Amino acid sequence: MKERDIKAAADEKKLKNALVKRALGYNAKEVTEEYVNDEDGAMKLSKKKVVVKNVPPDLTALKYLLETEKIPVQEMTDEELEAEKIRLLKILLGEDKNDKEN
Repeated sequence: MKERDIKAAADEKKLKNALVKRALGYNAKEVTEEYVNDEDGAMKLSKKKVVVKNVPPDLTALKYLLETEKIPVQEMTDEELEAEKIRLLKILLGEDKNDKEN
C-alpha cells in the first residue's frame, strides 16, 4: 500500500469518527482566559472560565451514516439496535481500541 493510500485511509477514518461523534452528540469544553499586565509588564492570567457545552445529536449526520453504512436498521430488533448503539458509542469514546489491546 502506498503512503498516499495509507494517509487517505487515515483521513477517511478521522472523517468517519467525526461524523459518528456529530451524529451521537457530545460535550465540548470552552476555555476563556483573560490576561492583564502586571507591574513588570509581563502578561499574567487574571481570569479563567471553563464552560462545558452540550452539542446535541445531529439527525442529518445520523441519516447520512445510516445510508452510507448500509446497516439494515429497519430489520433490526430492539436488542440489536441497542447493541449497535453501544458498539458505536465504544468507537466514539475510543474504548474499542482498549478492548483490542487487552
